[in-house]
Amino acid sequence: MRAVVDGRTVELADGTRARIARLAEPPSCAAAVALDFATKTLLDKEVRVSSITPGEVSLTLPDGADYALLAVQYGILRTAGVDGGPLVEAETKASKAKLGLWAQDCPSSTAPPPSSTAATPPPAAPCVVVYRITSQWAGAFQGEVTVRNVSGALVQGWTVRWRFAGGETVTQLWNGTVAQSGADVSVTNADYNALIVTDGSVSFGFNGSVTGPSSPPASFSVNGAACTTG
Repeated sequence: MRAVVDGRTVELADGTRARIARLAEPPSCAAAVALDFATKTLLDKEVRVSSITPGEVSLTLPDGADYALLAVQYGILRTAGVDGGPLVEAETKASKAKLGLWAQDCPSSTAPPPSSTAATPPPAAPCVVVYRITSQWAGAFQGEVTVRNVSGALVQGWTVRWRFAGGETVTQLWNGTVAQSGADVSVTNADYNALIVTDGSVSFGFNGSVTGPSSPPASFSVNGAACTTG
């Protein structure tokens, strides 16, 4: 794949531009996310190209996945010209689960622009972190951290940071790699959970030691950006 033009348009190795079949044009509110998804998924990959109609192609990723189906499953793009089958099923599931553009109530590209003249609210934090102490006993405790991506863009690779206030130490962690210096803790993704789709989430758990009762940290950040806590 030579270049990615937008979420459903690519430039093939011979310089020809082609539209990916069965995908609707991304609405303006989701265009940047769609381009980001397509770039990370297709660019410089050995993608198998199958021609469907003149100017339209189907793309198969190196692992055998169909790009159009993957984009619809994640809520990155809507379908077009499809009456049934796996694509429509995937779109229905993404809509019900409020994934991607469905989480934003993103109108289709043919919808008229909103008429509201209300002032634009300040930007929200790009992430929400939920920290739970799942069990606690003398000198030790177990915790769980869930990170939700509400940035409106794909997150590919993440590091969560926080500061303990009660002398806690992480002794074992799963679904990530931990580093701790004094009270400061950082957790980086594992190979299999680096991608957080729009409005998606990842979780990791850990065991810790503590001399007294453990309490949730006051703040968290993901990739340097401050998060809200939920």
